Amino acid sequence: MKVLITGASGFIGSAVCSSVGKIEGFEAIALIRDGAVASQSVSASVERKVIRWPSPLVHIDCIIHCAGRAHVMRESSQNPLTEFRKVNLSWTLELANSAAKAGVKRFVFLSSIGVNGSATHSEAFVEDSLPAPAADYALSKLEAEEALLALQAETSMEIVIIRPPLVYAANAPGNFQRLLRLVNSRMPLPLSGVKNQRSMVALENLVDFIIRCIDHPAAANQIFLIADDEDLSTEEIVRNLATGMGLPKALLFPYPGRLLRFAARIAGKQGLYSQLYGSLMVDASKARRLLGWQPRLSAQAALQKAGREYKQALKSPAV
Repeated sequence: MKVLITGASGFIGSAVCSSVGKIEGFEAIALIRDGAVASQSVSASVERKVIRWPSPLVHIDCIIHCAGRAHVMRESSQNPLTEFRKVNLSWTLELANSAAKAGVKRFVFLSSIGVNGSATHSEAFVEDSLPAPAADYALSKLEAEEALLALQAETSMEIVIIRPPLVYAANAPGNFQRLLRLVNSRMPLPLSGVKNQRSMVALENLVDFIIRCIDHPAAANQIFLIADDEDLSTEEIVRNLATGMGLPKALLFPYPGRLLRFAARIAGKQGLYSQLYGSLMVDASKARRLLGWQPRLSAQAALQKAGREYKQALKSPAV
């Protein structure tokens, strides 16, 4: 089976490409956009092809679309939504249309739990929850989903949509990388007693699920929310990372939530406050029920692994 992976030099795409390439009977093909440079992570370590887009998609059985414009830590665009739509909507639809015309059987689209919203209060998100994107990135992902579902209705190509929450590992980018640095620094953090509930998904677990969706008959034309085996509070997340790093104890202290919320609002960091102190719960029971999938690693084991590998990477000389 020939599986084409977009975004194969990125955090998630490179892990998918590497894993697919090691499965007997599967051929991983990395797709890069015309003008881009194939990085070493794409062209090495596993025997796999690299082709440029636009390129004929004949003889491809499945496309895993991991490429996209993700959250930008320091946004410089005057119109971020336009930039998100160019990549996450327009290119996705262009690629999917070409795939359908070429006879590709299945198109797996990596979306985001942000399509459902940025927080939960009393109930976890499920696949049927009304979309409520709170950011330009999530809105562009929702629009791409809608375009793909319309294409599905007009063609024979199967569409699979996966909405993960925060994806983590030792080399995760963005806010999780910041959290790893903070925990390792031994800086006291005002997280003691935080009783929120956060659904996340370990990179290993997400990749395993994506691979399950390549050819599982029951995955055809479905939307899936995906997450680890349990939700943890931010305090529990930090303590597990510290354990993995071999630190004696995470330095946490309690702090009034109202004061932190006020300070975050003044500093324009409401999103970061929500991630650290708010809840976001995902019900992934559909994935388990319909595809018989179970996470390969427990949340606690995966977090400790991320902490351990982060610490090991710091000790290893740069190559």
